[in-house]
Amino acid sequence: MAKLRTAMDAAFWDLNISTPQALDGISRAVPGEPIPLDGTRASRALRIQQLSLLGNGFPLGIIPSYSPSANHKELGSFALQSLLGKVAFRNWWLGLIGQFRPKKLISSISAEIRGADEWEIPLIKDVAKHFLDKSLYAVGLCSQISLTSSSSLLLSTEKHGERKGRHTRAMLLHRLPDHDITLEAAWPELFIDHKGKYWEVPESVSLDCSSLVSESGLRYRFGIHRNSGPPQSVDSSNSNTPLTLLPGACAKAAFSYEKNKDLWRQKETKEDVIIETDKGQFWRPSYDIRLREPHAAVSGIIGGTCAAWFGGGKHLLAVESMEDGDSISAGAKSRSRFGADLFGSACYTFQHGKFRKLLGDLTRIDARLDISSASTLAKKVSNLFRSASNNGAQNLLSSVGLNLIFQQQVAGPIVFRVDSKFSLDSSSRGPQLEDLVYSLNYSLRLLRSGKVVAWYSPKRKEGMIELRLFEF
Repeated sequence: MAKLRTAMDAAFWDLNISTPQALDGISRAVPGEPIPLDGTRASRALRIQQLSLLGNGFPLGIIPSYSPSANHKELGSFALQSLLGKVAFRNWWLGLIGQFRPKKLISSISAEIRGADEWEIPLIKDVAKHFLDKSLYAVGLCSQISLTSSSSLLLSTEKHGERKGRHTRAMLLHRLPDHDITLEAAWPELFIDHKGKYWEVPESVSLDCSSLVSESGLRYRFGIHRNSGPPQSVDSSNSNTPLTLLPGACAKAAFSYEKNKDLWRQKETKEDVIIETDKGQFWRPSYDIRLREPHAAVSGIIGGTCAAWFGGGKHLLAVESMEDGDSISAGAKSRSRFGADLFGSACYTFQHGKFRKLLGDLTRIDARLDISSASTLAKKVSNLFRSASNNGAQNLLSSVGLNLIFQQQVAGPIVFRVDSKFSLDSSSRGPQLEDLVYSLNYSLRLLRSGKVVAWYSPKRKEGMIELRLFEF
């Protein structure tokens, strides 16, 4: 089943999106924007834990990733990451992550060699100096301390040689029987908007309390968030800053009700798991316990949010170019001090196969219809019936989004997956493709529902390898 709970999580500041731009592997989705693709959500496992396990299956424990370095094209997009070291004690551990971008080094050394008449000591010294270029490297330090059986403290910091300053994060998590309480701060915090553009907020602090999903399907969460300092575009381009990233404090609460129903389901039987052969009985579980039963199902979620802002919130939009070459300023845009809205998603899932055999045992399709903002959609529909002219500014929250997920077994535990998102805006002539992510998934049977995921986003021109656990 597609992740319906993303509909509510997207309204807050802690929705993790996978990215190779940071050593911890996460950026935050800009709250209040259209719901992101399921395939872009970051793994629940810490990046340092992923590297520790993934390193066992890669030569020398080196994991490749692909992401352009903003404002430093000479560094290239290809990077290599590795866990340099880790120490663990009874209630805490400490790990060091390293990253290396080889393109600039290879280009520089090649240029030195081509320009040299013969191999001499000065040439070797010049070549050696290129290895000391700090822009080639990035290093990250991460530590987790178990304060009690239900509380833990996570501290991390990272430094990229080509960037100024460090990225530091601290998170305190306390688990209650039916709730999770999280206090988190980052300096700066990395966000990504629906266009795939990265933003840095100098300081981001949040306190959040969320309920666990109950058997009735009711879930709620509330929290306080504070941004400090003006947001900066990572690629230094002139773009309109998302209003929810501007300085100020916000108190927000949300609730949701989720329900799902099987249209039909083929239950797992003893004959599926235990195979009789001439040599005896063999245990053959599914490669992933979440994909072991063919079925068709429908599900839905509906909920609401309310928010109150304190301080800040006014932003001068970027200058826009006109067709005749002149330019005008779009003026100032400010966010509302108080807001309330409804959201909802409906999903249909069809799965063929039990994901046990070597070939042809899994085909799965998830189709999810998302409405991020019911009030804005209602206004736009009302204007459409009144034949009111659009002012030309497309508000993506007024769009109805369609998310499609297609999964097909390639061979054994290997599955090819495509995540796509379409905008069904009433002002457009048809569905508009907004985002697309390709991935190869290698299911790890021993982890029951764990997989190694290698994904690539054409829109962001990024890709990485992750370890994901219980992603449904």
